Amino acid sequence: MRLNADFSHFACVTPERYHWVNSPSAGVERMMLDRIGDEVARATSLVRYAPNSQFSRHTHGGGEEILVLEGVFADEHGRYPAGSYLRNPIGTGHTPHIGEEGALILVKLHQFDANDILQLAVPAHRLPWQPDRRTGITYKMLHTYRTERVSLERWEANTVVSYPSLSGGLEIFVLEGTVKDNEAEYPVGSWCRYPPGTALTLRAGSEGVQLYLKRGHLSANEAKKWQQG
Repeated sequence: MRLNADFSHFACVTPERYHWVNSPSAGVERMMLDRIGDEVARATSLVRYAPNSQFSRHTHGGGEEILVLEGVFADEHGRYPAGSYLRNPIGTGHTPHIGEEGALILVKLHQFDANDILQLAVPAHRLPWQPDRRTGITYKMLHTYRTERVSLERWEANTVVSYPSLSGGLEIFVLEGTVKDNEAEYPVGSWCRYPPGTALTLRAGSEGVQLYLKRGHLSANEAKKWQQG
């Protein structure tokens, strides 16, 4: 499967375009945002767990990054409520088993640098917001490695942020409010990926916006590798 697989092009999925598909485990559904591969894939997805469901044990051949959006995600290592941020490096494994709350997560697979071996379980919902040097913005830094930066950011109403050139691309997921680029306004639940080299201006909506942001991870070499894969 190849879905939004050309990293040199802009890609975006908004909630009205969601199409949930069943996973191999009962009670677990996926909304695929980008994907290269079949069951084992370089993928970005929303995964929805019904109450009292579980996913079979698996090993992370390319690493796994998770942001818990709703409910409580759980495995044999712990319980992680909404707002938790997890990183499971290459070679780690687990068996997700979800309680009566159910869970909705944003998950990214096979997107780790082989040398990025730090395993994380960050209770980001408990962390204080930090003031940014940019007016009207606060943030929570979740992870950095080489050029990759993962953060949560909160922008006040109508705040404008300009990126002269995205050397490593940018992905956003809208958690609260809305955000606009030159083409459209994106509501809660929207995922957008801007390719390396993009000059971009984003503006928070009239009620502000809270975002998951991942930047600096889409190098030209990685894009070429996956396009040829």
